[in-house]
Order: sequence, then structure tokens, then C-alpha cells
Amino acid sequence: MAKKAVLALGGNAIIQAGQKGTITEQFKNTRDSLGGVVELIRQGYQLAISHGNGPQVGNMLIQHNAGIQKGVAPLPLGVLVAATEGTMGYMIEQSLQNKLIKEGITNKVITINSQVVVSEDDPSMQNPSKPVGPFYTEEEAKALQSEFGWHITEDAGRGWRQVVASPKPIDIIPADTIKQLVEDNQIVIACGGGGIPVVREEDGTLDGIDAVIDKDFASALLAEKIGAEFLVILTGVDKVAINFGKPDQKELDTLTMEEAQKYYDEGQFPKGSMGPKILAAISFIKNGGNKVIITSIERIVDAFAGKTGTIIQG
Repeated sequence: MAKKAVLALGGNAIIQAGQKGTITEQFKNTRDSLGGVVELIRQGYQLAISHGNGPQVGNMLIQHNAGIQKGVAPLPLGVLVAATEGTMGYMIEQSLQNKLIKEGITNKVITINSQVVVSEDDPSMQNPSKPVGPFYTEEEAKALQSEFGWHITEDAGRGWRQVVASPKPIDIIPADTIKQLVEDNQIVIACGGGGIPVVREEDGTLDGIDAVIDKDFASALLAEKIGAEFLVILTGVDKVAINFGKPDQKELDTLTMEEAQKYYDEGQFPKGSMGPKILAAISFIKNGGNKVIITSIERIVDAFAGKTGTIIQG
């Protein structure tokens, strides 16, 4: 039987450090990053692909805020997340489909804008703390806070930023459809940027909210929902390390779930970088997943072959 995997791409792979983020740059980065994905498809893996959207939604917020100053009506953050799901899904879908055509592989690529259910009672809803968008001066921040009711806070001496809730995902609306398509050997791009955050009303209907969902937690839930054996979290390093950036840095080939939790509790994995990836890995394993691989997108095939990457298991 074919093995199912969810690949979680980082948004920073598509807008790289030092780049302006032009559409030409983003398409090139997307095309350059997908060679390993094609090889996994060739090897018979059934894949769903998720992706981050931090740089992209940040740029969209800059454009959005400029429009507000010109009298354009503001859009909720969830709608902007949906927009990046569409634009980034288009880039990944077209780039991957073109590579498959050139390689003579007949699998189709499909993008699904994904509504992801969160709870209105999630603690983060009362304590927004996830920074999004550009930096502002204190004067700009106070004006935006007054006009739109945004939560804005000072960010480590670098300026002021909007902060929003980042609730944990509890359900993925199109999960059954994604599972069916993946098992039919279609490659599905879903839960981009963590998915569009929605809450379920008492009558079962859905309503969007102003929040962002962590991409790695959404990817772990997606892997669980479609019965994937592997969750592959692609980041900027080949392996997870403890004492990162210090003289005694140590890269880790394998981790048990208990070891991963221990290192996290000791502060080895910061909340703004490796921390959410480790917690997502633990969640996936706890909920029946087989294995999590954390590595760079350039080394994905080597990681599947056991030549690099960090493997987390129960």
C-alpha cells in the first residue's frame, strides 16, 4: 500500500531573506523548492502539502493598511489568510503540476481553501499575542488601535505591531475530501497559513474570526485527519539541535516524544522558531501518528532515506 504523508512547507522558503518578495522571486523559489517533492511522488508516496504564509500575509497587510489610508474598506484577517491560501496555492499548484508534466507523472495537483475550526473558549482568544504584519511607530500604533480596535504592542524595541489570537485547531472542514483525493493519488495543497480560522455556532453553521492558526499545528491535525503515517515539517535547518547557536550545539538524529517534551520544557526550542514544530510533532505522535521528520526542503529525499533530518517517534 502507498504511504501517506503531509509535507508542511515554511512560508520563508517562498520569500527568502533579503528578497523583496516579488511574484517573480516567489515563483522561482517555489519551482526551485519542489524537486524533492516530485521525487517522493515518483517513489509512490501519497501527499498533502500545507504551507506557511508569514511573509506573504505580512506583505498583504502592508498593502491592505495602505488601502485603508486611501479610504478602502478594511478586510478581516481571516479573509486575508484565505487570500494567501489562494495566491500561494496557485503558485505551488502550477509549479508542481508543471514539474510533474515534464517528468511524465500523471498525478494531478489540487488546491483547497481550508476552513479550520477553533474554539471561542481557547485561552488565546482572551490574550492575543501573535505578532502579524508590519512595524509601526508608537503614534501610528495608537491611531490604528483607536480607529480599528486592534491589539497593538511594543515588539522588543523594534517598533509596534498588531497582535492577534492564535487558537489551536480542533477540526478541518474539508478533511474527508482531502483524504479521499490523496488516496486517489492526487496531491492536495491545503491548510495554507494554518487555514482560515472559523468557529462553529450552536446551529452548526460556521463564522470567520480575526485570528491566525499556527501552520505546524494545523499540519499535524491534517496528518491525523487523513490518516498519514508521516508528518514532514520542512524548515531552514537540516536537523533539530539543542544549545542552538552555542559552542556546544548538538544536532539530533532521533528523538522520542518524551525527549522532545523534556527539551521543550527546558527551553531548548523557542516559541518563535522550533517550539511550535516540536509541539506539533508531539501532538501528531500522541494522536496515533507514526513518525515526524524535521528537515530542510533541500534535503527532503535524503531525510526520507534516513541520511539526514531529525526523526521523532513515540
